Amino acid sequence: MGLANKIKNYGELVMFSHSLFSLPFAMISMIWAAGGFPEPRLIALIIVALFAGRNGANAINRVIDSPYDKINPRVAHRHIPQNIVTEKEASILSAVLFLIFSAAAHLINPLCFYLSPIALFLFVAYSYTKRFTWACHLILGITCAGAPFGAWIAVTGKLSYEPFLISSAVALWIGGFDVLYGTQDIDFDKKLGLYSIPAYFGYKNSLKIAAFFHAASWLILFSLFFVLNNGYIYLTGLIIIGVLFATEHRLVRPGNAKFMNWASYHINQIVSVIFFIFSFLDFWLRRGF
Repeated sequence: MGLANKIKNYGELVMFSHSLFSLPFAMISMIWAAGGFPEPRLIALIIVALFAGRNGANAINRVIDSPYDKINPRVAHRHIPQNIVTEKEASILSAVLFLIFSAAAHLINPLCFYLSPIALFLFVAYSYTKRFTWACHLILGITCAGAPFGAWIAVTGKLSYEPFLISSAVALWIGGFDVLYGTQDIDFDKKLGLYSIPAYFGYKNSLKIAAFFHAASWLILFSLFFVLNNGYIYLTGLIIIGVLFATEHRLVRPGNAKFMNWASYHINQIVSVIFFIFSFLDFWLRRGF
């Protein structure tokens, strides 16, 4: 197999396209923290850390979950169950990416480096949470929410309340659509003794919980309109996001689960892009760079 095919397989293994979920929030967090664009070197290091951490986490997740993926008909086509990528290859890929993540954090500033072990712990530990707690969806959200949090402290070098707000919104948003996605595996999770909100609370209650998470996420994003003195372009973006949330939950109402995968992933990729575009335009048109 050629190098190009290997790279393609590794990209598919870690679901590289799903970087669209947290990356736009991280970029806006960086811009807000810097009051514009920071120096190119810092931007490059932030992007390297984000991509390395996120993709390393996905690679190790595929390894840890492989015993279940091999017997779950919905995901048995994935690369490790089909032996397109071996567990050893995925583990090595993850280790390399985690080293790159740590090196980038070290080059950014001391606080990022000191906090990087916490991020690495979450990258690995998340994959085990479904074995013992239905809160695994929120833990995934918290793990992904490290992206905007890390981008903020990469710029400022200190902790403050603003990145906690941004990250809380991202954690609830991702946790919400992961609950929706998890409804596809209710029967499988129950059979294998795995924990999830859908398996524990049932299908209809899970839809309500996911809707609550998304409503709470939207309200936190709305609070940033005041906290960060954002403008009405930002607010317009939030209105569009609210419509997208409503559409998502309309699509996955009881008795209409056939669009679950589309609603839980594709709509939320649009959410992150909308958030970035309108937040960026709002900042640029009001303050400039």
